[in-house]
Amino acid sequence: MPEGHTLFRLARTLDERFGGRVVSATSPQGRFAESAALIDGTLLEAAESYGKHLFMDFEQDRRVHVHLGLYGKFAVREGEPPEPRGQVRLRLVAEDDDRPPAYGDLRGATACELMTSNEQQRLLDRLGPDPLRADADWTRAWERVSRTRSPIAGLLMDQSVLAGVGNVYRAEVLFRHRVDPLRPGSTLRRSTFQQMWNDLVVLLADGVRRGRIDTVHVPVDPASVGPVPTAATNGSPVYVYRRQGEACFVCGATVRTSVLAGRNLFWCPRCQPRFRSRARRVA
Repeated sequence: MPEGHTLFRLARTLDERFGGRVVSATSPQGRFAESAALIDGTLLEAAESYGKHLFMDFEQDRRVHVHLGLYGKFAVREGEPPEPRGQVRLRLVAEDDDRPPAYGDLRGATACELMTSNEQQRLLDRLGPDPLRADADWTRAWERVSRTRSPIAGLLMDQSVLAGVGNVYRAEVLFRHRVDPLRPGSTLRRSTFQQMWNDLVVLLADGVRRGRIDTVHVPVDPASVGPVPTAATNGSPVYVYRRQGEACFVCGATVRTSVLAGRNLFWCPRCQPRFRSRARRVA
């Protein structure tokens, strides 16, 4: 599933290609046909992302909300649009001014819906702070984390706690701060969580700039690490994500994996030792 930096880049591209332009909107697949007709021939004022959600703001208080999910793709191109192929949920076309013509095809998204600004705000109110947004308040996430004994690995992926972090950033930021993924949130120090948040701010912004997830900021021989063949990282080296059974190149221990809430965890048992509370140690 695309993580926050991917949606941020997509929103920026949509804004560059379609922002301030009158667009035609169709639904070749048919599933978004009625809503597409309502925004067809109207001005797309701006596009923005929040966490893993994309919003396109049209005039007359109409918003298109998109959640790509696991399989969604929104291809945006310059030039005259070809005949639509495959299951295109939404096609946008702009060719009304002196800018180059552009088109965008949305396929396979989990959500594509038309909503008002009030409905958009209600959705945003259910999300935690997004590290990519300048107005984000990390203490909102900390308040949730500090009150629960749920594993920190699950909390980082809970979009109502913290928006935009997916499985790759989750695994990598926990490794970078030597935190046991199963450690209860309420046992974390405030300073530790703040450091993790600050790291995510930097990592996600770096992902926006590079167009890929790059978490390894120490000299590494790619031959000894081996790039991860996944679109999530575009082949960039990672510390633990999907490296189960391989040697940690920091300490040499074997990277492990397990499942939490239906998603795979990846961690190094030596760099991220199992958390034991002080009370249990005394007992």
